Amino acid sequence: MHADPEFSPEGGSPASGPSSDEARFERIQTASHQVRTELARVIVGQDDVIDQLLLSLFAGGHCLLVGVPGLAKTLMISTLSETLSLSFNRIQFTPDLMPSDITGTEVIQDDPETGERRFMFLRGPVFANVILADEINRTPPKTQAALLEAMQEKQVTVGGTRHRLKQPFFVLATQNPIEQEGTYPLPEAQLDRFMFNVKVDYPSQDEELAIMQRTTSGEPVEVKPVLGAEEILELQKLVRSVPVADDIIRYALRLTRSTRVTTGEAPEHVKQHIDWGAGPRAGQYLVLGGKANAILAGRSHVTIEDVRKVAHPVLRHRILTNFAAEAEGVTSDHVISRLLEEIPTDGR
Repeated sequence: MHADPEFSPEGGSPASGPSSDEARFERIQTASHQVRTELARVIVGQDDVIDQLLLSLFAGGHCLLVGVPGLAKTLMISTLSETLSLSFNRIQFTPDLMPSDITGTEVIQDDPETGERRFMFLRGPVFANVILADEINRTPPKTQAALLEAMQEKQVTVGGTRHRLKQPFFVLATQNPIEQEGTYPLPEAQLDRFMFNVKVDYPSQDEELAIMQRTTSGEPVEVKPVLGAEEILELQKLVRSVPVADDIIRYALRLTRSTRVTTGEAPEHVKQHIDWGAGPRAGQYLVLGGKANAILAGRSHVTIEDVRKVAHPVLRHRILTNFAAEAEGVTSDHVISRLLEEIPTDGR
């Protein structure tokens, strides 16, 4: 299997000069600060979640947010789309949702001039810049698969005709990890299309108090748009142009290959607790996420710490634990944390 060229870690357009790069780096940092400021007017806390959403945004990836109901996952995504001045559609996934309800369908229409009948394509809600796929595991696999082509190829095919999607294009999906009755777990092939699997945890006591005070009084807050579509596409090119040293790429490679039980790089605890490890796309996203993190941290080069910071959201949904791990209470996050402790960062 070959890695997707779209996710080449060295992809992107070259910089036009040091002064131009400096201005563009400053712009992406300013933009991320402004987005955080606007989100903070509506969302209390969840700083790590917002950081990962921004990293995914500037890296051009999709996000899966996993958390119990009531943690503002949907509000966070819709508010983010407002700060980005992008078109936004919410799709509430249900067991009776059909693929055409997402992608669109062809209908027969009479031509008023010729009187002839012809097919006309009616676009579905997927034709927007930001798609909120709410409770994506509530719909059958056939409908879930309708998003696969859109997420990977940035297009949908209906009636043999390809229809390009708006750019930039992000799928931000939510999922409830507790209630599994009547749900359809996402297949590994679709999970792999998400750059990050973001865990949304309960707020702290002070944050929850602020939420109760803010949401039970006053008027709804309106956020201001910060970035437009064209500027986001330029910033994504900037992220891809960030240089990465070979030892950083090799570290991401070792981290990815250490999750595979069939390779010699896998330690014993991985072989005991993992049935299936991460594929090549994980290594690509580790490097790409590291690039985005470096720029948001104010650096024009990637360090190993940048890769380590995105390791959990990149790898947690690409590692399949076995029955022994479940019996011992070992999760994919536990495995990733142990690998980060064991794999040397000095290239040895």
